[in-house]
Amino acid sequence: MSIEKVREYFKGFGIDDRILEFDVSSATVALAAKALGCEESRIAKTLSFLVDEKAVLIVCAGDVKIDNAKFKAQFKTKAKMLTAQQAAELIGHAVGGVCPFAVNEGVRVFLDESLKRFETVFPACGSSNSAIELEIGELEKYSGYEKWVDVSRAIQ
Repeated sequence: MSIEKVREYFKGFGIDDRILEFDVSSATVALAAKALGCEESRIAKTLSFLVDEKAVLIVCAGDVKIDNAKFKAQFKTKAKMLTAQQAAELIGHAVGGVCPFAVNEGVRVFLDESLKRFETVFPACGSSNSAIELEIGELEKYSGYEKWVDVSRAIQ
């Protein structure tokens, strides 16, 4: 199970006890915000794409969506999201629990600028009913991100 992979991963940093598990689904931004009692914008959603036949994760704020022109300028290709089956196979987490922690080898992780306005955010932890509150510096540390990118825009 993916959450167990993430729990083991965080155990190495001594923060596995910070993982929150809910009796309700947190598989979408709206559900996660409701489960946590926070604004949707503070949910750090992890979106998965195929770039040069490899999985790429973009972690962004819950109140933004991918801007196709910015994505193409950054990655030199059209934004093509992974299917649910591809996400599970290539990333190692199922849709609804996709996160930048304990991912399969070779998965590239990028953090979107939309997250920088918050002190803490809530990414998932590998299941559709989990999250962890992390400071932005902790998200950088634990996600193994490659770099910050600006590939989003506000949801209208």
